[in-house]
Amino acid sequence: MGVDRVSRAEDFEELRPLLFSIAYRILGSVSEAEDAVQETWLGYEGYRERPDSPKAFLSTVVTRISINVLRSARVRREAYVGPWFPEPLLADPYEDPERSAELADSVSMAALLLLERLSPLERAVFVLREVFGFGFTEIASAVGRSEAACRQLAVRARRHMDAGRPRFEADRREREQLADRFFEAFREGDLDALRHLLAADVQMTGDGGGKAPQLPKPLLGPENVARVLAAVAAPLAGIGVFVEARPVNGQPGAILRDRDAKALNALTLDILDGRIQTIRIVSNPDKLAHLGPVADAWALSREFNRLRRGEGGRR
Repeated sequence: MGVDRVSRAEDFEELRPLLFSIAYRILGSVSEAEDAVQETWLGYEGYRERPDSPKAFLSTVVTRISINVLRSARVRREAYVGPWFPEPLLADPYEDPERSAELADSVSMAALLLLERLSPLERAVFVLREVFGFGFTEIASAVGRSEAACRQLAVRARRHMDAGRPRFEADRREREQLADRFFEAFREGDLDALRHLLAADVQMTGDGGGKAPQLPKPLLGPENVARVLAAVAAPLAGIGVFVEARPVNGQPGAILRDRDAKALNALTLDILDGRIQTIRIVSNPDKLAHLGPVADAWALSREFNRLRRGEGGRR
C-alpha cells in the first residue's frame, strides 16, 4: 500500500503542471485552478486501483471538477462589478517546446476572455482538443459525452474562437522590445513616446471588481490613453510605486508594486503591427493574492490624490 501511494504521488507530481494548465484555461482563475488540482489529488489518493493511464484518469477528473466549478462561477461573474478579467498568470507550469508560442497565446487575457463566450462543455472540449491535443475518445470520457457530441462541441467552439481569435505580433522578440519602450516611456511620463507606441484604436480598461480604484469606463484612442498614462506617472513614482516589467499570461506585461513591493495591479499588453492594441489592468486584490502581499489600493489612491493636489511630496 505504501509503495502504491508513493507511485501515485510520483504520477501526480509529474502531471501536476498539465492538470493546472487545463484547469486554469477552463476557469480563468489561478486560485480555483489550484483548488481543482488539489481536489483531483484527493480523489486519486482515495481511488482503489491504479488506473492504466494516470494521465487520462487525472485529466478526466480535473476537467470534470473544473466544469462544475465554472458553472457556479458563471453565476457569480454575472453580478461582478465592472469588467471581469482572468486572474493574472505569471508563469504557465506546463511546457511543450514544440508548441510554446501556441500555449502562450492560448493563455493570453484576450484568448481567455474569448473562451468566456463558450459554454462550460464547449470550453472544456476546446481546451483539451485545440490546446493540449487530446483525442476525442479521451475527451468524451473526460466530459461524459459521446465522441460524436464532442466533435460537434469542438466544431462550434472552434467556429466561435476563430471568429474573434486574438491576433498578436508574430515576432515575440519585437513584442518584448516594444513593451520595454512602452514601460520606459511610462516611467518617464513621456507623452509623445507613449502616443507613438499606441495603435489608432487602442483601448485601456481595468478590472477592480469594486474592491480597488479602477477606470470608470474604457479609455479609447492614443491621445486619451497616452495623456492619462503620462499624467499619472510622476505621482505614482512620488508615492513609491514602481513598474516590474515581466510577462503576464504569456504576453508582455508588468506588475505595479508599492514602496514595500506589494502588488498594486497587473497589466498586460496586446501588441500587433508594431503598436499596442489593448492595455488591461487587473486591480481586484482578490485576483492578486497569489502574487504575494497585496497593496492597499485605496490608501495609495488617497496618497496619490494628495500628491497631485500638491499636499505632499516624494517620500
